[in-house]
Amino acid sequence: MRKAQKQQTEELIKQIEEAHEQIKNDITNGNVQYAMELLEDCQNGGITIGTFIEETEGEGSPTVALLEDYCEVTYQIHQDLAENKEINANKAYKLLRQKLIKVENSFRNDIAVRTEVVFLPYKASMWDSLESVWKAADEDPNCDAYVIPISYYDKNPDGSFRKMHYEGEQYPGYVPITNYKEYDFEQRKPDAIYIHNPYDDLNLVTSVPPFFFSENLKKYTEKLVYIPYFILSECKPDEDKRIEGMKHFCTTPAVFHADKVIVQSEDMKQIYIKVLMEATNDHSEAAKKYWNDKILGLGSPKLDKVLDTKKEDLEIPQEWLRIIEKPDGSWKKIIFYNTSVGALLQHNEKMLEKMRYVFAVFKESQDNVALLWRPHPLIKATVESMRPQLWLEYDRLVREYRDEEWGIYDDSSDVDRAIALSDAYYGDGSSVVQMYRQTGKPVMMQNVDVV
Repeated sequence: MRKAQKQQTEELIKQIEEAHEQIKNDITNGNVQYAMELLEDCQNGGITIGTFIEETEGEGSPTVALLEDYCEVTYQIHQDLAENKEINANKAYKLLRQKLIKVENSFRNDIAVRTEVVFLPYKASMWDSLESVWKAADEDPNCDAYVIPISYYDKNPDGSFRKMHYEGEQYPGYVPITNYKEYDFEQRKPDAIYIHNPYDDLNLVTSVPPFFFSENLKKYTEKLVYIPYFILSECKPDEDKRIEGMKHFCTTPAVFHADKVIVQSEDMKQIYIKVLMEATNDHSEAAKKYWNDKILGLGSPKLDKVLDTKKEDLEIPQEWLRIIEKPDGSWKKIIFYNTSVGALLQHNEKMLEKMRYVFAVFKESQDNVALLWRPHPLIKATVESMRPQLWLEYDRLVREYRDEEWGIYDDSSDVDRAIALSDAYYGDGSSVVQMYRQTGKPVMMQNVDVV
């Protein structure tokens, strides 16, 4: 379910909740007909929500089952009122409220927000500047990622369009392609759009259609992200002569119109900021902060969601808090321990020995440090298939860790929660490392030979 759809549904649940108060008042005051009409409205609202959930999530949702219970209660109260039975208004209100709270909690926790992300490459040879980000989005079970190659034109000397090119058939076979004529941007309003064409109408040689200019795309998404298709020679922010030759790359239309610009390094970020402050003739602290927030020196960029996930906004399970909190209510340092499929397959039993050593070290320090172990979600499927015996030993280690309950075991789909919650990263090399480095928190790589 998309973010906007979930917000709209939560608003409808809130309206139903508000109606309960009026139903209680009407029953108390003898306004039976009004109470019955409101009960009908509440029941219809529950049916509407249930139908919508089944349309977006499929059948079998626990929230729909709870909605059915709620609708049954509204129907029964309605029938009792219609038959002039004596009803305690407070008890009826409490029953309706209890049933709706269960619906609300299930809807919040069991219905995942799906993110829709669109990637708009135009030249197939430049796809590598977006591919790693697309892979991260594509592997996220709560994200719908669309690769939509767009056409581009050669330009005549007078700026008019000449020959059109479309290279959608030149992308790797593992990349599913959506034709740009089949995606309705105005209707779908994707949560994020990634582009690598920065020029809009300023390219003298080629051009994408004006609809796909960065200035126009901003109208159709909450987050327009520009990733350059090129890699510039690295230099320091004080090397003015070298910077002079790359200024034009820093001041393209996409840099100004995008909500986020991902560049290859922290030094390059500082160069962009320096050039942009000069280009706009604004050296104020406000301008510096604006560009600093907008330009991201991430190297290999990942989904922007990592940057948006804030520790204070997290919903932390109670079983995690039991491990995280000290007796005085303060928090222990939280270490995000990440283990990968590749490391396990490469080192086999030696990696299991390393993991046992890591657990022993952190178990001994559990009064001050909380270990948040998050194994790669594909470990089971991969290792169980390729190394059955290794899987049995690994699974035994997992069960031992979980049964002892001194550390957190995170097998959820939300890696961003683990990144935001933790104070430092320790573990194998993987795409998570690059995401974690965006936070500026410490990263330490695991060495299987050190035990």
